Amino acid sequence: MSDLRGFDRWTMPGPAYLPANLPPAAFSGVLFRRIMAFILDFILVSIFSVAIWFALAFLTLGLTVLILPPIFPFVAFFYNGLTVSGAQMATPGMRAMDLEMRLIDGERVPFLIAAAHAVLFYLSTMFPPIFLVALVTDGKRCLHDILAGVIITRRPF
Repeated sequence: MSDLRGFDRWTMPGPAYLPANLPPAAFSGVLFRRIMAFILDFILVSIFSVAIWFALAFLTLGLTVLILPPIFPFVAFFYNGLTVSGAQMATPGMRAMDLEMRLIDGERVPFLIAAAHAVLFYLSTMFPPIFLVALVTDGKRCLHDILAGVIITRRPF
């Protein structure tokens, strides 16, 4: 038999990076900045995708142009995974808009979670009303942020 005395009084302190524990300045203008960051990143991923497509077409002498799989999802997966899990904790578009992504406990986002976040985001774009969740959640978190366990804030000054 286990001794459970005092267990009901024990509470684990919540993560310091929860939206309720951050100053309001950390979230000022985040939604607009995220939209602008997405536009910049979408342009960059498109440029990389077209460049890779042409390089593959050139390397195969044009034989695989008709059977090349869509390259954009692969480029977006690695682009987001590598840039967000890197030292800057943001994609180039997010850096330009002064944003960063962290796990809900404040730690750096690992590659797989960052890449999965990108997949969830692009799946969310197929159902635009899902983005309305960000209007009512703490910290302006979108549904794909909640599912991936990340938070996007302004960079500390």
